[in-house]
Amino acid sequence: MHGGALSGDLYTLRTGAVVVFYNPDSACIARANRLAEVMHCVVVDNSPSVRTSSEVGLSAAVSYLPNGANLGIATAINQGVASLIDAGFDAAILFDQDSEPSRQLLDGLPRLLEEALRRHERVALIGPAYEDLRLGDVAPFVRFGYLKLRRIPPVGVTPIDVDFLISSGSCINLAAWQEVGPMDDALFIDFVDLEWCIRARAKGFAVLGAPELRLAHELGGEPVRVLGRLYPSHSPLRHYYLFRNAVALIKRSYVPCTWKSTELIKFPFRLAIYGLFLQPRLGHLRMALTGIWHGLIGRMGALEQH
Repeated sequence: MHGGALSGDLYTLRTGAVVVFYNPDSACIARANRLAEVMHCVVVDNSPSVRTSSEVGLSAAVSYLPNGANLGIATAINQGVASLIDAGFDAAILFDQDSEPSRQLLDGLPRLLEEALRRHERVALIGPAYEDLRLGDVAPFVRFGYLKLRRIPPVGVTPIDVDFLISSGSCINLAAWQEVGPMDDALFIDFVDLEWCIRARAKGFAVLGAPELRLAHELGGEPVRVLGRLYPSHSPLRHYYLFRNAVALIKRSYVPCTWKSTELIKFPFRLAIYGLFLQPRLGHLRMALTGIWHGLIGRMGALEQH
C-alpha cells in the first residue's frame, strides 16, 4: 500500500477492479476480459462449480478466485479487495458481472478520488450515477431523511456528498477500507454496500457521487409496473435477504434513524407489491415474512434451504 492514500500526497493511484461472478454467461466473461485489458482485474466467482480460469473462458490477464459455492456478495468483495491490497493497490473499483463500465468511467473515478485526496479530503469511495435502461432513467443520488429519502439529481461536474452508493461502479480508497473494515459477511447480499457506507461515514469519511459519470447497470430482474410506476423485481430468495437485512440494520445503533424511518415506511408497501404483483405471490410473501422473522431473531448469513 502506498503511503499517501489518506494524506493526499501527490501520486497516481494504482487502481484495480473486482468483479463478482455468479453463474456468468458468455457476455459477463467477455466484459471481464475487456476490463482486464484496461486495468488489473480480480474476478471472484461465487458459482457452485469449480473450474479453472481457462475453463471459464477468462483471459490470462484476469486474476481468478473461484469459491466453488455462493459465499455472498460481501465475502466475494472482501476477497477481491484483499487480493488488491496484498498486491499494493491504492484503489478498487467494484463491479457486478452485468455492469458495463465505459473507459470514461474507468479513467474518471480514480482521477476524481485522487483529486479529492490531494485536497486532503477524507474520502472512502466515489461512484457514478447508474442508469437502468429498463427503468428508463438515470437514478438520483440519495441522502437519508426522516420518512423519505432525499433524492439529488446527478447534474454538474462537482462531486456530491451522499449517504450511500451501490457497490457496482464504486471506487474505494483502500487506505480508508483498512480503517473502516471489510464489508459485513453476515449480511450475505442486499444492503451490504449501504451498511459499509454508513460505517465509513461514522468514521468521518465522505461518500461522493460523481454526477458526470454514468454506469449501465441492471437493478434486479425484469421491472414490474404498479399503478403506472416501474419497480425493480427480485426472486423470492432475494426478497428474503432484503427484508431480513433491513430488520437487522434497523436494530443496529450506529445506523441513522433517518434511514430506519424510511425503511419502516416502505415495509408495508413492499410487502403489498411483492405479495400482489409478483408470481408466485405466496412464495414472495412467505420469503419476505421469513426474512423479517430471521432479522428479528438475529439469524444471519446464507439461508439454509432444505
